[in-house]
Amino acid sequence: MFDVVTGGAGFIGSHLVDTLVARGDRVVVIDSLAAGHEETIVGHLKSGRARLVKADLLSDGWQDALKGADRVYHLAADPDVRQSAMTPDPTFRNNIVATYRVLEAMRVHAVPELVFTSTSTVYGNATVIPTPEYYAPFEPVSVYGASKLACEALISAYCHSFGMRSWQFRFANIIGSRSGHGVITDFVRKLKENPKELEILGNGKQTKSYLEVRECIRAVEFAIAHAKQPVNTFNIGSEDWIDVVAIADIVTDAMGLKNVHYRFTGGELGWVGDVPKMQLSVERLKALGWQPELGSRESVRIAAQAAVQGQ
Repeated sequence: MFDVVTGGAGFIGSHLVDTLVARGDRVVVIDSLAAGHEETIVGHLKSGRARLVKADLLSDGWQDALKGADRVYHLAADPDVRQSAMTPDPTFRNNIVATYRVLEAMRVHAVPELVFTSTSTVYGNATVIPTPEYYAPFEPVSVYGASKLACEALISAYCHSFGMRSWQFRFANIIGSRSGHGVITDFVRKLKENPKELEILGNGKQTKSYLEVRECIRAVEFAIAHAKQPVNTFNIGSEDWIDVVAIADIVTDAMGLKNVHYRFTGGELGWVGDVPKMQLSVERLKALGWQPELGSRESVRIAAQAAVQGQ
């Protein structure tokens, strides 16, 4: 199997590359290294099991790396929900335009399969929780969520127009080692700067689902093996949720801190485009035989330990 992974030196991408290499696939990683880090895959590069093409998807020259590929895993994206409310253009270009360019390269080189990492934010403030894949209407409240929904539509059109097959995964909050952003990383950074006080955005009651990254990759690969429609869309997350204050408690405990004062910025939302309550239904994936092995609390605990240890 010959796989191309865009964003393969990033957080989720590097864990995916670990899995693909471990099962014996030939892997090409396309990554600009603007957010990814070569050291996350350096062992695979040195062994010759993976090759890195350092390139921005908005530039040219990387497209020929797709020649002969069996499948593209398209993970490269601008994931910053908060920043997309302030400067939307990078989100539009790095998500929508870049995805279009990947699809065009696949069409030109006749690559038959695409795996795309989407997001729970396509649902916006869903009124049905846990939220199933068939929930409607889609009303994203962030530019990031809107960009991912647009990408899903483009992918569906290309699959039906050009005989491709895709798997689109709407992720809950995926956390764990190598993560460079998110609430856990933010808390660890803030507490290292001031171990006596922790600023918490919003009122701390935001309640969401979290899943450890390796459990996420396991779910992705399970779905690919068991779903074979032209367009296959799945939620991936845990079957429970946890609020921000509980996450703060887990992080402070992992850092060995006591009597930390929590200072709230106030309001229901942590930032513009925040979704205060999110839990995805994973019944569609469970119907194929997948079972989640971790919940939100245990996923947060694993991720907090990794963040504290600098992993």
